[in-house]
Amino acid sequence: MGDQRKILFFVFLLLLSAAHSFYLPGVAPRDFQRGDPLYVKVNKLSSTKTQLPYDYYFLNYCKPSKILNSAENLGEVLRGDHIENSVYTFEMREDLPCKAVCRIKLNADSTKNFKEKIDDEYRVNMILDNLPVAVLRQRRDGSQSTTYEHGFRVGFKGNYAGSKEEKYFINNHLSFRVMFHRDIETDAARIVGFEVTPNSINHEYKEWDEKNPQITTCNKDTKNLVPGSTVPQEVDLGKEVVFTYDVTFKESDIKWASRWDTYLLMNDDQIHWFSIINSLMIVLFLSGMVAMIMMRTLYKDISNYNQLETQDEAQEETGWKLVHGDVFRAPIKYGLLCVYVGTGVQIFAMTLVTMIFALLGFLSPSNRGGLMTAMVLLWVFMGIFAGYSSARLYKMFKGTEWKRNTLKTAFMFPGVLFVIFFVLNALIWGEQSSGAVPFGTMIALVCLWFGISVPLVFVGSYLGFKKPSMEDPVKTNKIPRQIPEQAWYMKPLFAILIRGILPFGAVFIELFFILTSIWLNQFYYIFGFLFIVFIILIITCAEITIVLCYFQLCSEDYHWWWRSYLTAGSSALYLLLYSAFYFFTKLEITKLVSGILYFGYMVIVSYAFFVLTGTIGFYACFWQYKRFAARIHGRGSRKVAIHCWGMAKIQQNMRLRRALSFCRVEQLQLDNL
Repeated sequence: MGDQRKILFFVFLLLLSAAHSFYLPGVAPRDFQRGDPLYVKVNKLSSTKTQLPYDYYFLNYCKPSKILNSAENLGEVLRGDHIENSVYTFEMREDLPCKAVCRIKLNADSTKNFKEKIDDEYRVNMILDNLPVAVLRQRRDGSQSTTYEHGFRVGFKGNYAGSKEEKYFINNHLSFRVMFHRDIETDAARIVGFEVTPNSINHEYKEWDEKNPQITTCNKDTKNLVPGSTVPQEVDLGKEVVFTYDVTFKESDIKWASRWDTYLLMNDDQIHWFSIINSLMIVLFLSGMVAMIMMRTLYKDISNYNQLETQDEAQEETGWKLVHGDVFRAPIKYGLLCVYVGTGVQIFAMTLVTMIFALLGFLSPSNRGGLMTAMVLLWVFMGIFAGYSSARLYKMFKGTEWKRNTLKTAFMFPGVLFVIFFVLNALIWGEQSSGAVPFGTMIALVCLWFGISVPLVFVGSYLGFKKPSMEDPVKTNKIPRQIPEQAWYMKPLFAILIRGILPFGAVFIELFFILTSIWLNQFYYIFGFLFIVFIILIITCAEITIVLCYFQLCSEDYHWWWRSYLTAGSSALYLLLYSAFYFFTKLEITKLVSGILYFGYMVIVSYAFFVLTGTIGFYACFWQYKRFAARIHGRGSRKVAIHCWGMAKIQQNMRLRRALSFCRVEQLQLDNL
């Protein structure tokens, strides 16, 4: 317990120091007075068809005199966010009529890039006071409540009346609407909404003046476009595109603390509850199975075992009692098992703490990149638990090369992830996407890995190996017992694959929403639902592994170490298969590189899910079997003691009878004399 307190205190200090090194953007509200300048920032261009983000200025949009990059945290860089200044500026609560920004003549490269992005349905993302720009849309249920689409389209395809030739058109006029909540006492206002209505307008002008352009289709004396100017702006080589915008302000009753509610409004709340109920039904079914085994089979066996009266009956043991002397025999490749168990503990600790932070509101969507940053940092700091748990298990197996085991724990799982991530990042870089992680960030990730995670794994391993070894509750037989022929449904491959269905079934509905938020650029914020599903996943993995591995022991097969890990971990295979199903049914990805990226990242997610669920199943079986074995050992020792006491009584009675017989013989001899 002392070493565990030291580990927890050490990790707490690391997390505290990390918390002081990062800030939470968007948490503190900003008050604006009338006339205060407002600056619209631009973010990446995103598309659900390619999954390849691009910098806003990758397209030939109007540029400010100097492009400035905003400070980005680690999560924003990994997500491909690049927040920069723009030419769109206005003043608080001062409506702005139609204003021209710049004029651009399309060359061959610009035309090609605009057409490609329109084909791939790219959307432009902008930010004002940490609120993303959104386009109003109607809800699917027909209600009047407001829902948003994130960003606006670069353009669209269509054809002129009477022509079948398809043309490309660009959205070159933006009508911004800023909602604000005003404080009556101070007259200060806070921004609570940022909407845009994109339009494609073929602007007309007589003579262009950079300082004061006179555009007939964009009258500065009106708030919006001149009526009748409905000819769209075509994208073609040599065409001139004039970019314009106007701004209106609207007072709102929405308070600043609730301004994200409209962005996060969902249409599928009932499906989440269905997901929870579905998972709970699976848990109740498995709990009933475990209760049946515990109350009927196990305790009945123990009761019969304790009531054996003769030594001949003790030789007639059946089922799992036959192999209790082999249950804790070290498995093959036990070093690899220790590595994966330690890594699973690290992932479990990272996931649990991340969800707790999310439930407390620290990782809300307003904190862009916060979730990714938290996961990376927590993974690094939780290395101490990986080393500790791996070393404890390794020492129990009588392993001696603890340094090699520690190195494998520190490098195996992160190394596989890093290789896959590096290959995928090279593909993204080849597509000139802003989603490619810069070389400097890659170096920073390697430094976090080698500079913090690896030393913490060694610290945890040292503390774990220094503690006394966990003793087996029963003595292991010197000669391994021969395993009888198993039924076809108990064969390892079939049993492992079938058993992974239930843990996956407990989470697959919520998995749909998670994949949608990742690959369809939607916000995921219902961490309360996610936490409940995570708890259900833990219970399901534990119970299904205990139940099925118990049946395995009843078949006199004591090779449960790897079987328990693979039983729960096989649910990752179904996760990977479901991701393939989601790819072909829900996504519209057509590019080869985008498909490789999707399956590459889903392989990483499935691999991590395999390690997490496998570790949960392993520890559930390990804890339960230690209890079973300790109970059998205790009862068996008591029975042996009673048996020895009975034999001693028998021997004592025999000696007494012999003494009495001797006395009778002596008495008879005296009588004869």
